[in-house]
Amino acid sequence: MTRIPSKDEILQWISDNPTQTSKRDISRAFGIKGADRIDLKRILRELEADGHLQKRKKTYRDPDKLPPVAVAQVLRPDADGDLFARPLEWQGEGEEPRILLIQKAGDPALKQDDRILARLTEVTGEDHQYEGRLIRRIGTNPQRVLGVFRKGAEGGRIVPVDKGADKEWIVGTADVNGAKDGELVEAQRAGPKGRMGLPRARIVARLGDPAAPKAVSLIAIHQHGIPDAFPDEVIAEADAAKPAPLGEREDLRHLPLVTIDPADARDHDDAVYAKPDDNPKNPGGFVVWVAIADVAHYVTPGSALDREARHRGNSSYFPDRVVPMLPDRLSGDLCSLHEGVPRACMAVRLVLNARGEKIGHRFTRGLMKSHASLNYTEVQEAQDGKPNEKCAPLLDEVIKPLYAAWAATQLARKDRAPLELDLPERKIVLGDDGKVASVNFYERFDAHKVIEEFMIIANVAAAEELNRLGRPLLYRVHEEPSPEKLEALREVAQASGFTLAKGQVLQTRHLNSLLGQAEGTEFDELMNITTLRSMTQAYYTPKNFGHFGLALKNYAHFTSPIRRYSDLIVHRALISGHGWGDDGLNPADIDRLEATAQHISDTERRSMMAERDTTDRYLAAYLSERVGNEFTGRINGIQRFGAFVKLDDTGADGLIPVGSIGAEYFLYDRDAQTLTGERSGLVLGIGQRVTIRLSEAIPVTGGLMLELLEVEGRSLPRPSRGKSGRSAPRKTQRARRKAAKVKKKVSRTRR
Repeated sequence: MTRIPSKDEILQWISDNPTQTSKRDISRAFGIKGADRIDLKRILRELEADGHLQKRKKTYRDPDKLPPVAVAQVLRPDADGDLFARPLEWQGEGEEPRILLIQKAGDPALKQDDRILARLTEVTGEDHQYEGRLIRRIGTNPQRVLGVFRKGAEGGRIVPVDKGADKEWIVGTADVNGAKDGELVEAQRAGPKGRMGLPRARIVARLGDPAAPKAVSLIAIHQHGIPDAFPDEVIAEADAAKPAPLGEREDLRHLPLVTIDPADARDHDDAVYAKPDDNPKNPGGFVVWVAIADVAHYVTPGSALDREARHRGNSSYFPDRVVPMLPDRLSGDLCSLHEGVPRACMAVRLVLNARGEKIGHRFTRGLMKSHASLNYTEVQEAQDGKPNEKCAPLLDEVIKPLYAAWAATQLARKDRAPLELDLPERKIVLGDDGKVASVNFYERFDAHKVIEEFMIIANVAAAEELNRLGRPLLYRVHEEPSPEKLEALREVAQASGFTLAKGQVLQTRHLNSLLGQAEGTEFDELMNITTLRSMTQAYYTPKNFGHFGLALKNYAHFTSPIRRYSDLIVHRALISGHGWGDDGLNPADIDRLEATAQHISDTERRSMMAERDTTDRYLAAYLSERVGNEFTGRINGIQRFGAFVKLDDTGADGLIPVGSIGAEYFLYDRDAQTLTGERSGLVLGIGQRVTIRLSEAIPVTGGLMLELLEVEGRSLPRPSRGKSGRSAPRKTQRARRKAAKVKKKVSRTRR
């Protein structure tokens, strides 16, 4: 007779072998066969009745332990910046165990409430019971949807506001939560995802009228998951902050530093001052001071403010509001360089030679006082000879030296040859009622370029200084275009009559030459847009790959720590590198630099998408009263389902559905980026001038539907038919198109 193991032996074996917990596994492990299995089954039942084991389907496991692979929910980082998670299937009677997430290079950035599948390892002697490694992210829990509620006989439905969403959600009567027909609501999935039919949802928040002006940006904020409410502990920390004393800081209050920002700027995080260098060894040179708000003094590593700032990654800007990275007590007060108020700062003294090349720099932690808060328009007018009362006293001592130093930097900039794109930025102007009053393009003055150039030089100095000190940091990296994107750009250039040389190491000066060829022609905007699209997206990383667009070998973000977490990391690195305090870059910051870089690159893209979607919705609302009107524009995208057009007046993007162009089949050429009518021979391609009629504008989604009227000033051709009224065989047409393509290539080669 086989010896039946004791209860303790069974429990120990299950603990040691958590993946083999079926009755068959246990029988095999102890060599139990035949009738002896009845005794084993009895013991397992007794263990289950005593609460030592819990049966799940056909397996047994210790209810006070987790399986080796489990679904967990990510929690907010703790005071040390460590990321923890809680199991979603904890069945034990004791306290729910904590899981410390061990992230490795290449793992995606995780945020609070993410649901992940994790591989768990039990640990002892720690303040957590398990360590977890990410297998894959399975989405947030619960799944949220933002949409317009449509009441029905029993409950109703939610129509998502996302343009890409193609399914509605069913809401049961018990899940309506008092929502009224037509209200904007936030809901979460109710019940498991089914294979058939529409998904079900439960309304958790009513957000009001979706057509209300304030709902436009609110939709984007909720849709993209941007945190817009600070936790109580974060507000408490910010409210308890006090202005920084002079202490051991360098006193810079005597320098006539000024801030220059847009007229509607909500915060001021950089100040500048320039003067001719009085060093006889640097004739014609300049000394430029750039002072930046010392956010690191208030947002210390591991604090609630730090965790929330990292969680947000950056501020998000909308026409009617800002979702800040830091609470107002800091972003709008203690960290904002207000006029006439002493403020803690991180500053760099830049020394430029007569050609505007940086030949020296010195960083310091100081206390400054802005002598004036100016805006771009008034500074430019002062430089142009029309100073207002505020600028007049500053003209000779502050404004003119700034422009003189900037003029010198243009010589160095010309030698460096950064990418010179000319893409006007849209500005949506809202009225007092919150509705779009007008859509303009931002005026760009030399005053903008002055500040931009000094910020770039300060960022370069920060990267070089940290390299010199051997300190880790986050670089701002922009890699060169991929061969595929470069070839696509070259094809568009050739089709427009321009040249982008082959067979050489690509430099920004080559792209600038292409843009110069197009300048002043009808293809000017097209080449700028296409060049921009050929670029890779800039990102953050602890590794230095250089900045292609700026033509710089060393570049880091240093100048905007109020609105970018990356800059805060650079400030901390400078503090620790120079020994300026205990609020510098600590070991925890350094250990997770890779994860931080990925996370804030993701949050930056999230904000960009939300800001773009908000602009689309405002434009759709603005144009909804002009449905039926005719507009001109240029085709800026081709897909199988239609052509995208950018309208001249507003810069809005709309879609011409291929099915609306004519009663014929259109062939899509992905390589050439064209749509060709099978019978009419009409070719639609990127860059063509078109006249369209606005057929539909949907403010809730931001979608514009267009009807094509003219291409390059010509009305649409009628499809030609043979005697039978049918189009030529498709095979013959394909042969003709192929011959035409070959002929075109031969013609290009001869040229």
